[in-house]
Amino acid sequence: MDYSRKISERLWNMPDKGELESHREETFIDDIIQKSHIEKELLSHLDGIKTVFDGGAGCGRFSILLAKHGCEVTHFDISQPMIEKAKELAEKGGVLDKITFVNGALEDLKDFSDKSFDMVISFDAPVSYTYPNQEKVISELVRICRKRIMISVSSRLGSLPYLANPIQKNQFILDENCEDTFVKWCISNKANAIEAFRFSKDAVIKLWQEGLMGGENEIAEYEKGGVPWCITYTFMPDELEEILKRYGVKNIKLAGPGAYARTLPNELLVKIMKDSKQRSDFLDFCHVYDSNPFVCGMGKDNLFARGELSAL
Repeated sequence: MDYSRKISERLWNMPDKGELESHREETFIDDIIQKSHIEKELLSHLDGIKTVFDGGAGCGRFSILLAKHGCEVTHFDISQPMIEKAKELAEKGGVLDKITFVNGALEDLKDFSDKSFDMVISFDAPVSYTYPNQEKVISELVRICRKRIMISVSSRLGSLPYLANPIQKNQFILDENCEDTFVKWCISNKANAIEAFRFSKDAVIKLWQEGLMGGENEIAEYEKGGVPWCITYTFMPDELEEILKRYGVKNIKLAGPGAYARTLPNELLVKIMKDSKQRSDFLDFCHVYDSNPFVCGMGKDNLFARGELSAL
């Protein structure tokens, strides 16, 4: 059984996923920073782009953005609740007619012909949730792309600190008093997480060498009818770059959204986010800092890559 796909299908099709995921930029600062970085990259690289495939498009954060800038977008996602939320938001944004919505898994793109889209994008690491098919999925995303590709995957170097910090998400909570269930869980579970924490050199070395987060425990939970987090493959920067080159992508640029912000405490991040001028200036500098190749692996969650397939 393809457990990665089955687990993803169950998790992302939970009835509340569309509503919850559509509010991430209102609840977590790392989401704000990551989305800001991607938006800057997209809007500065739309020359010659008319058609876009958004793989793992979620609630339409970037499908809708690109449709508003005149692109014809194919919004492709494994989650029907998130597609329904995306349709709702696209209608509110006046671009429902510019977006084609398709429910499907990235492991199966056979219905799309070679070079179908001017640009292919895939953000928030859905490629990493396709283990052990992650390289095949990348090759398929490249296959259907004519000009430019942008993807983000889970970063191995960025994920390794999680194994020494069970409360890392608390650093990025925007409003501790909000009604988001995950925010409430992070806050209520903080003391227990610290008390239960034990640094495991074996776990760190295993992730460093194998790149895999999750496996047997997630499969067992799935078989019991539970809803585990996705089995996740994390990439090293040079690994991702080599895979993209292997399938013909050129002029590759890597970035690590969140690398700068993860050095700051929650109190200062919240203060910055609450002031519109500081927030704008901070996000601008984060984009500059996080785009430096020497820090690209230390993004908060994702390793971002942009590349070309032909001259525009």
